[in-house]
Amino acid sequence: MFNLALSALIHFLCISPEPQPAAALPAEPADWWNETVMPPYAGGGQPLPFVHVAGNKFVNEQGDTLLFRGLSISDPDKIEKNGRWGRRHFETIRSWGANLVRIPVHPAALRQRGMENYLQLLDQAVQWCGELGMYVIIDWHSIGNLQTEIFEHRRYDTSKKETYNFWKTIAEHYKGVSTVAFYELFNEPTECRGTFGKCSWEQWKTINEDLIDIIYAHDKRVIPLVAGFDWAYDLRPLRYHPVERAGIAYVTHPYPGKCPPPREANWEESFGFAADRYPVIATEMGYSLDSPDPTLREDGSYREAILRYFDRKGISWCAWVFDPDWTPQMIRNWDYEPTHQGAFFRDAMLREK
Repeated sequence: MFNLALSALIHFLCISPEPQPAAALPAEPADWWNETVMPPYAGGGQPLPFVHVAGNKFVNEQGDTLLFRGLSISDPDKIEKNGRWGRRHFETIRSWGANLVRIPVHPAALRQRGMENYLQLLDQAVQWCGELGMYVIIDWHSIGNLQTEIFEHRRYDTSKKETYNFWKTIAEHYKGVSTVAFYELFNEPTECRGTFGKCSWEQWKTINEDLIDIIYAHDKRVIPLVAGFDWAYDLRPLRYHPVERAGIAYVTHPYPGKCPPPREANWEESFGFAADRYPVIATEMGYSLDSPDPTLREDGSYREAILRYFDRKGISWCAWVFDPDWTPQMIRNWDYEPTHQGAFFRDAMLREK
């Protein structure tokens, strides 16, 4: 979900509204044979208890059930270029009651900044979140069809090779870092009604299993998060062919426009059933009272209903997005004045803190 003048056409014309232009892939450095090897994370921060999967729940090391309530920031590259990157950003998030922060990494931003420099931003975020008692999701933020390598916008352009290498590097770097509890393998898989080519569930399942194997070869304590099709909304294939790897969880992005009210029956059919067998986390959700985008438009039938449904099903969640530019905004400005949805989700997090 993002911000363009024609945002109402987002999932209908397959145009994505994030404002940041994509950068060309940089040329190889002259001294390519001396490429830097990424060292392990060496930051500080208070060590948080490791999170594990037990049945359909997240648990701590004592076996206590954990429910996560948090939000997604915008890309660290954007925040840094806006001049707003710093510990205060995360202190404000913590003051809103969050215990989980989702960090979206856009392929174009990573290539423009370079892995070494981008890891410096992630390391700072991980340290600040650890000090403040918040867990982290690192999210490979692409939208499209990874099987055909056709994507919604140039900023999301990636490849299977780049995706595999990204997670190899991240898993090596954050091995044994309890603050980084989750790796969201791919943000929003979609065929875009066939315009991005075909990808069967079996093909998508295999890609995710390959990614999980790469990650587990380096770090067996992290929890990979797997998304379904329809822009990470639809988990129905799990009824018959779940991903065949232990210790994972599943993702859904249940925005208002996914189905008309009353929505509970559709939520149950599309993703809620999965929470009876597996941990499920809504890593994106949100709304706007005045958006022209039908995917986001809220008429009063969504916000309370979705939280009640999550509470009943034991589903963790992250609201999108803690940024004054990308939609649906949780803050109006860099003074952190909340929007309607920002205040709503802030109050919900504070009630459970």
